[in-house]
Amino acid sequence: MKLNPFYILVFLIQAPLLWAQDVQLSTQIDTTHIRIGEQIQFTVQLEVDSTAQVFFPEGQTFAPLETVQAYKTDTTRKENRLLLLKKYALTQFDSGTYLLPTQRIEVDGRGFFTDSVRIKVGDVAVDTTKQKMYDIKPLIEVDRNYARIGKIILLALLALLLVGGLIYWFYFRKKPLSQEEEEAQLPPYDRALLELKRLENSRYLIQDEFKKYYTELTQIVRAYLEEDVHVAALESTTTELIEKMELLKDSGRLNINEGTLEQFEKILHTADLVKFAKSKPSTSIAEEDRKAVELIVIKTKEGIPEPTEEELRETEAFLEEQMRLKKRKKIRWVAAAAIAVLLATGITLVASYGPKNVWDAVAGHPGKVLLEGEWITSEYGFPPITLETPKVLVRYEPDLPDTLKDSLQSIQAFEYRSDETLFYVAAHSINLMNQAEPMFKESVDQALQMFEDEGARNIITKQEEFTSANGIRGARMYGSGMFQIPDSNKTVKGKYSIMLFGGAGFQQIIVLSWLDNDTYTSEIAEKIMSSIVINTET
Repeated sequence: MKLNPFYILVFLIQAPLLWAQDVQLSTQIDTTHIRIGEQIQFTVQLEVDSTAQVFFPEGQTFAPLETVQAYKTDTTRKENRLLLLKKYALTQFDSGTYLLPTQRIEVDGRGFFTDSVRIKVGDVAVDTTKQKMYDIKPLIEVDRNYARIGKIILLALLALLLVGGLIYWFYFRKKPLSQEEEEAQLPPYDRALLELKRLENSRYLIQDEFKKYYTELTQIVRAYLEEDVHVAALESTTTELIEKMELLKDSGRLNINEGTLEQFEKILHTADLVKFAKSKPSTSIAEEDRKAVELIVIKTKEGIPEPTEEELRETEAFLEEQMRLKKRKKIRWVAAAAIAVLLATGITLVASYGPKNVWDAVAGHPGKVLLEGEWITSEYGFPPITLETPKVLVRYEPDLPDTLKDSLQSIQAFEYRSDETLFYVAAHSINLMNQAEPMFKESVDQALQMFEDEGARNIITKQEEFTSANGIRGARMYGSGMFQIPDSNKTVKGKYSIMLFGGAGFQQIIVLSWLDNDTYTSEIAEKIMSSIVINTET
């Protein structure tokens, strides 16, 4: 049957429409006007067949808007249909008008598109009459932290003590001797007899090891002769050794009879035959030879002339000198090691922190000790003044003129003074009579009068606005002058700063003074001023 071309055309037009009716897409946006940084909630609602595969946009597809978060898809089943809800949080951090672009949602391989929306991002209004605007502050150089110098020096000293302890333990300490070391310190005669006794108890003869037996036997007697008789016995042949002993006998340096020398020569010849000609005497002969060597050692010891008193003194002096030299050598070695450690530590510290800071750390500069010690944060008076100081402030009674006393309901005063560094800090919390206004001028005059009473001269005064760490505005009087050193007529250049806060019925004052050329007390003053917290609740 032949199809009518008209019906084919109608089918091709309606088929996509029928397919599209299976997918229902809608979008919703909560607002089209936001301020910089605020968020837009963009919602996509999609109704599809329960078997459909759906893919929502992921990532930064909303540019120029920024996707803050893509929430999980909320799915609701409705008979054989699914209702999908997808939310996006969007934002923009620059003012202007932006187009939220069309988004493609894929359903079973086909793309469905959302509408584009225009979003307006407005500036945040700033009231410059209430909030002053300032230029961006330039970068500042931060001073190196010198608190580590003391720690490094302490570690170096501990390392030096550890090295010294190890040297003492392994080098100077009188260590308990092992059996071999104790035997090595015995006199040559006693050591030879001890070794001959040990040879007697050995198993050489039982195991037919005659070569080892005679080798050790001759080694013992030769070593004794070399140490006690002072004859080169270890490297001499049998003939050479007997000749040297005969020369000693003839010169009177060794009193020994001819029979003993002949017996000794016979034993040495026997040992040579055993060691080099593989001769094997009987066990009884070997035992007799050992006894004979023991007797030769005894007779040789008896035949050595007694040293004269002068020789004894010379020997003793020589040994004492050797001990002194040995001890001096040990001391020099330890001193050199200690100096090397200290020099290495000192050079490293000076290269890293500079000579002045290293010297101040070693000498314990009082200002450095204050700055790097444990600081204390505390409240003083009522209304309270919160300060962070190197030492806690102590309550005291200020000396006020009668004109000021009549205007005050109460005054609570606290101070800390360091005569070593000429550093001073005080905090006054004052309640005024009848909710009177603060007396800033009188308070400044009183503080300056206190400086003058303590010997200060040539005081220069300046004024500026001051803001506490918690944003309370006040005034600051500051300047410099010549301050008197306690218990002395000398004066040094110093600086001062007076911070004043107050309102109806109360007044708060913080007073600081420090040396002009002392970097440590200057840092202390700056740190205290930056820590001021003012409570205005009376």
